[in-house]
Amino acid sequence: MSTDTLSPLRAEGVGYVRAGQTILADVDVEVRPGERIAVVGPSGSGKTTLLAILAGLAKPTSGTVLVDGAPLPDNEPATRHGLAVVLQGYGLVALLTAAENIAIALRCTGTDPRDATTEAASALAGLGLAAFADTRTDQLSGGQQQRVAVARALALRPRILLADEPTSQQDPDNRTLVMNRILGAADHGATVLIATHDPEFAARCDRTILLGQR
Repeated sequence: MSTDTLSPLRAEGVGYVRAGQTILADVDVEVRPGERIAVVGPSGSGKTTLLAILAGLAKPTSGTVLVDGAPLPDNEPATRHGLAVVLQGYGLVALLTAAENIAIALRCTGTDPRDATTEAASALAGLGLAAFADTRTDQLSGGQQQRVAVARALALRPRILLADEPTSQQDPDNRTLVMNRILGAADHGATVLIATHDPEFAARCDRTILLGQR
């Protein structure tokens, strides 16, 4: 079978148990290129855990995650498989500037250093952060740090974008900006999965995956 016919990301029977508590049980996920998917459910339903497993940041207790039909290898950067992740904790290097956080991520994928600097500036401008490009991220507000994390993920031009509550720290104007930028990645063929409590964000997706129902 041609890889063109394969789902770029698939979870089969994924379960996760922590400290004797079942967080996820027998979850199946299959996505298509260009699809926008909201992962919804009450707090504690396993949304963050599911995204971490899909990104290869956590190992499921049971089940398999497949990228282009092949198991996602352990201890291998997700970016190698065209995945980018926006974490709730942002995952920024505090002592680096906003631009440096993005440029380093790009350079790790083989982007020329000068191109990485240019692309980092463009990504920050797209999220209203041009004035903060040279500001250390530990000097930014929580909302600004969150947008830097979104900018970094988008700058990587991923095939699959996983975002965990990416509007949780945003004011109304920036919330809309972040939603538009993330959902817009699908217009360029990216598959977008968003864990969210935001009903408007979920409503703008093509479909939802509901967790926490037994």
